[in-house]
Amino acid sequence: MRVKMRWVVVFTAWLFLAGSAAAQAELKTRNVVLIVADGVRWQEVFLGPEHALMDKKHGGVSDVAALRKDFWRDSPAEGRQALLPFFWSVIAQQGQLFGHQTKGSVARVTNGQKFSYPGYNEMLAGRADPRVDSNDPRPNPNLTVFEWLAGLPEFRGRVAAFATWQVFDAIFNRERSGLYVYAGWEPNAARAATPKQAVLDELYRTTTRLWSDNASDALMHAAMKEYIQAERPRLLFVGYGEADEWAHSGRYDLVLRSTHQFDKFVAELWALLQSMPEYREQTTFIITTDHGRGSGSKKWRDHGRKVAGAENIWLAVLGPDTPALGERAQTAPVAQSQIAATIAALLGQDFRRAVPAAAPPIGEVIGRPH
Repeated sequence: MRVKMRWVVVFTAWLFLAGSAAAQAELKTRNVVLIVADGVRWQEVFLGPEHALMDKKHGGVSDVAALRKDFWRDSPAEGRQALLPFFWSVIAQQGQLFGHQTKGSVARVTNGQKFSYPGYNEMLAGRADPRVDSNDPRPNPNLTVFEWLAGLPEFRGRVAAFATWQVFDAIFNRERSGLYVYAGWEPNAARAATPKQAVLDELYRTTTRLWSDNASDALMHAAMKEYIQAERPRLLFVGYGEADEWAHSGRYDLVLRSTHQFDKFVAELWALLQSMPEYREQTTFIITTDHGRGSGSKKWRDHGRKVAGAENIWLAVLGPDTPALGERAQTAPVAQSQIAATIAALLGQDFRRAVPAAAPPIGEVIGRPH
């Protein structure tokens, strides 16, 4: 009886592994890009610019007429299209968007902190960690999906991170993980410089710094594109930080303009990768934010433990394995912690094998129900 039962267990395990292998073989995704717009609210993504903030008193707007000309529209649908044309012309048609609260689509952080480092740890490590409770650049004690995948033979030397915020050196625990991390005003990652990279290095050194630990989105974006064309990574993190900084400064006009430019950056990156044979129709973009913000005439500037609503985020996915379901409504809640396992699943890997406490992948974005 024991022998028979043993064969049943072995056969069942074989069927499971065979089924998993078949499911992985069916996936077309060979590359994943995780793109984060720090602190961009779900309200702007789904409802467009907030009219009540497009003035000097509440939004610190310097040229009200110009801002309203560019982004004031009569309906939320028109407003969000003006602000994020790639999101609503391409992703909404070919991918999926989660987080429209008023339509019953909920996307949230689970860490309770509602600010940057805890959010980035949650999305990269697959779970919240109470030890990560500040933005201090302390090396991340957790294994991220990037570090784990970089340790697998097929991804070794093909994983990288680009970001404007210097703290990403610690978030990815660069010294322990050995990942290529290009972050902040003085990127530590060394590689043979191309002529274009030499120019970018000079711009990094000579550009006036608005924020001491957060570099320009445009400079980082240019450096990242140069790296892609030279190194061909299979897993890439891209972190844009300007919108969050402008929100903290009370400049709603510059929040909108940097968010609009972010949309252009995403469109440009998508076009670049689709023009390269090793990426074309084999690449998935996961686009999100690290935390939400408050609402009202003042709280839109803030986030953190005590700010109601700052737990609410948004998530967009575009790629060959993601069904074109567009703007989601009345869906099961999705959590920031699910991003790590989703990245691995899209690449045919099981992150929870290494980190059992990690949240499961979002099945709907890889063609599987919850």
